[in-house]
Amino acid sequence: QLQASGGGSVQSGGSLRLSCAVSGFTFADSAIAWFRQAPGKEHEGISCINWSDGKAYYVDSLKGRFTISSDNAKNTVYLRIDSLKPEDTAVYFCAASNTNCTYAKYHYWGRGTQVTVSS
Repeated sequence: QLQASGGGSVQSGGSLRLSCAVSGFTFADSAIAWFRQAPGKEHEGISCINWSDGKAYYVDSLKGRFTISSDNAKNTVYLRIDSLKPEDTAVYFCAASNTNCTYAKYHYWGRGTQVTVSS
């Protein structure tokens, strides 16, 4: 089970830290990723992190303002978003794969958390 939280309404230029709490999942050689879906648009991948070694990957077009991290003791993955823009408005989801980021196939999805950025 994955549960995303931490979304909200913020002004442009602000920051948010989203959390993805993971439970009931075998973590060995697994990966957790963040996606988002803006109104009327397809799912968009943002970042992925390997649970075992913490290696992080980012979609090239979104590098720089997004930072993924994990706290293995808390079974939680975070996504920090800085310098928020109105175009970041979307529902943000976390997803899990039984393989690492390089070979990830996301079979497990959590409910999303809404992020709304006003100008």
